[in-house]
Amino acid sequence: MTAFLDQIDYLALVLSVAAAAVAGLRFMHMLQLESYQTPMYLKWVKKHGFKDQLPLMLVFLICLLLDGALLFVSRSMGERLPLDTFLLGRAVVRLLYAGLVLFVAFTWKRQPRKKPLAMTARAKRLLTALVVLCIPVCGYSLVVRTYGIVTPAQYLLLRAGMYLPALLLPYLVALANVVMLPVENGIKRHYFNDAKKKLAARPDLVRVGITGSYGKTSTKFILGAMLSEKYKTLVPPHSYNTPMGLTRVVREQLEPDHEVFVAEMGARYVGDIEELCELVRPGIGLITSVGKQHLETFGSLENIVNTKYELIASLPTDGAAFFNGDNELCRAMYARCPLKKKFLFGTEGDDLTMRAVRVSAGPKGSTFTLLSSSGEAVECTTPLLGRHNIVNITGCAAVAKYLGVSMEQIAEAVSRLQPVEYRLQLIPGPVTVINDAFNSNPEGAKVAMEVIRSFPGRKIVVTPGMVELGEEEEALNETFGRDIAVSADFAILVGEKRTAPIRRGLLNAGFPQESIFTVHTLAQATEVLGHLTQPGDVVIFENDLPDNYTE
Repeated sequence: MTAFLDQIDYLALVLSVAAAAVAGLRFMHMLQLESYQTPMYLKWVKKHGFKDQLPLMLVFLICLLLDGALLFVSRSMGERLPLDTFLLGRAVVRLLYAGLVLFVAFTWKRQPRKKPLAMTARAKRLLTALVVLCIPVCGYSLVVRTYGIVTPAQYLLLRAGMYLPALLLPYLVALANVVMLPVENGIKRHYFNDAKKKLAARPDLVRVGITGSYGKTSTKFILGAMLSEKYKTLVPPHSYNTPMGLTRVVREQLEPDHEVFVAEMGARYVGDIEELCELVRPGIGLITSVGKQHLETFGSLENIVNTKYELIASLPTDGAAFFNGDNELCRAMYARCPLKKKFLFGTEGDDLTMRAVRVSAGPKGSTFTLLSSSGEAVECTTPLLGRHNIVNITGCAAVAKYLGVSMEQIAEAVSRLQPVEYRLQLIPGPVTVINDAFNSNPEGAKVAMEVIRSFPGRKIVVTPGMVELGEEEEALNETFGRDIAVSADFAILVGEKRTAPIRRGLLNAGFPQESIFTVHTLAQATEVLGHLTQPGDVVIFENDLPDNYTE
């Protein structure tokens, strides 16, 4: 009988480990949303993780109390309680633990997710590491084999060890990530070097690097459209702007007949652009804008500026650099740049290589005259919303003309431009919807408010606010609230705690309190819209935070 009960105990161990691994998927999801950055993930655990840890803590306490009760009964009854009965009770508690953890895990799984966990090769390797770490944690209580060989306190301590994943699971995920880091770095370096070799074999390939605090993705697609008028151009899809993203594009999509490669370069930390430049080796660099974004990870505006400048520093001596002349920080970078071939673009200033004049921006797009420093001019029409997109167009036009694309070809490409998904994307209907869900920076939010002011009808802003702005986050969100107050008729705020500064800015600007609706989720915001909207209204979704920012 004892042997059979030992088998049950081993089965319970297997189920405990499996349950911990399944529950760990929740925390793996958050780690993935934090780009596998352990420090940022641990910040999430500290700030948001308690509500997920709480049910696991309850499981820990329930099972430990049951073990304590079982031990008390056995001690009280002495030899009247058979050993096999005690061992069976112990196994049942362990099975209950596994069942409760699985129940919690499946409760999480049923919750709607904006972007579910992607079971990539890296995620599978991480899960394997998590299982390996859980085995000794869950299993060391198996040393307790014989009733009465330890004191009650020692017994309960050993039994508590079996339930530790219920308390330690978020940290076991972090530990698994740290343990696997050398492996992941090795894999990344292998693919990274493979892509470098492929690019090195193409000295004829024109490489353009694009970076900035905002507007990178839109600018990438605009430039791609212009250059495609003359060259076969490789433009990475979506927001592929990380080392592994660009590595994948080069390895899988770069063909021998491609003539130009346009690489978007994103960054959250100092040195990120330098790493991307090591791969791409751009000969042309374009800075879209510089401002306060990702301050939480960069630490300061100075670090942001220096990181964006890494693109310019990587250019060869005969390379060409293009800067947004409407942005003061970009102008400072232009002055700092030692290259002979350096150019400004935008709408303000007589020293611009490419300038948009006679600009007319409205709810159906923009018209303007594109004027080069050589005196060439062409009339342009674009369905893209916002004056910032006109600045992006002038930057792309400057690069395109530098590479031999005619002004007429540029204008033709401009006329066919379509908004990038989730970036001031206009969705017509009885109620006009503007999807700006990808925007999460102060400058972009300000531009979005300028855009909706050009529309007729009532305006409704739906937003969870802006994040990753460090110590300035509260003040910048309060300013955003004041901008909403002068632009909109109603505000739907998603997340009570996070949007408190926006609410304060709205009220301080005299916005009617009855026109402010605070909800917990985007689904609830949609319900409010169903009751609030009427034909002719304009609704803008300004930013949509990922699941790791859910309150």
